[in-house]
Amino acid sequence: MRKLKNSELNRISIEDFRKSIKLPVTIVLDNLRSLNNIGSIFRTSDSFRVEKIHLCGITATPPHREIHKTALGATDSVKWEYFKKTNDSLAKLKSQGYKIIAIEQFDNSINLEKYSPSFNDKLALVFGNEIKGISDEIIENIDLCLEIPQFGTKHSFNVSVSAGIVLWHISQKLKN
Repeated sequence: MRKLKNSELNRISIEDFRKSIKLPVTIVLDNLRSLNNIGSIFRTSDSFRVEKIHLCGITATPPHREIHKTALGATDSVKWEYFKKTNDSLAKLKSQGYKIIAIEQFDNSINLEKYSPSFNDKLALVFGNEIKGISDEIIENIDLCLEIPQFGTKHSFNVSVSAGIVLWHISQKLKN
């Protein structure tokens, strides 16, 4: 066994990425405060060929040195748009036919393991602030909520880890 070199990974160019078929997902970041989390979500979104990221509220936007540190260039491949208010992002997505899905711990959340998106669905996945979670004022615009099962003493994952888990799950369900 040997570790592969970058030249052996057959990565596509940014131009080819832009032309490629995307996972029918837009990520909505609701007031994220950590630039490293934002960069990490860009990088994960590139890996899964996500359509777009909506950066909302206090969520910082590229170009920024701290975002770039973890995004490693993914801010050049993944399209993004800024919204002062998260509800403006959600209204735009709803008007385009997206199903709005919160990743949060709500009383009627669906366990991620039990969720299978329809192949024709366009999904907007909303991830909330690292401390407060999803803003109360946007809850009325959520179509459903997914919760990642957890078994330890902590009550949450890091938001960038949550994004990776959920995107992997959805990509696997849509692949099948």
